[in-house]
Amino acid sequence: MAFLSSLDISGSALTAQRLRMDVVAENVANINTTRTAEGEPYRRRYVIFQEKEKASFSEQLNQSLAGNAGSGVRVTEILEDPSAFKLDYNPTHPDADEFGYVRMPNVDLAREMVDMMSATRSYEANITVLNSTKSMAMNALEIGK
Repeated sequence: MAFLSSLDISGSALTAQRLRMDVVAENVANINTTRTAEGEPYRRRYVIFQEKEKASFSEQLNQSLAGNAGSGVRVTEILEDPSAFKLDYNPTHPDADEFGYVRMPNVDLAREMVDMMSATRSYEANITVLNSTKSMAMNALEIGK
């Protein structure tokens, strides 16, 4: 049934957006981490999404005609942001260099909040789709009464 694939698509999106929120939370939690196990400041991470099971147009058309429209989304990678670290002048900090500068993580709080709001809105939108699909299925079951 087509509505079951809608549930699968929304479910995959919910899982992907939850992971995105987890990564953003990790970035915010490490905004002041100047030394990791590798010995350098924390690097911002971000999530890469990809469509699940990318098929050709004819395969997607046949799936759609069979009632299996779409395939959902998945997280393919969690990458580190290669941008430069921020420099903060604090000669009393234990990680300060000989000039008194401390390399700080490349995490920007405003950017992280925008990412979190975007992930939250996407999550809420998929919850709405899930609830609408559920409501349509319930109404369809009541047609036979």
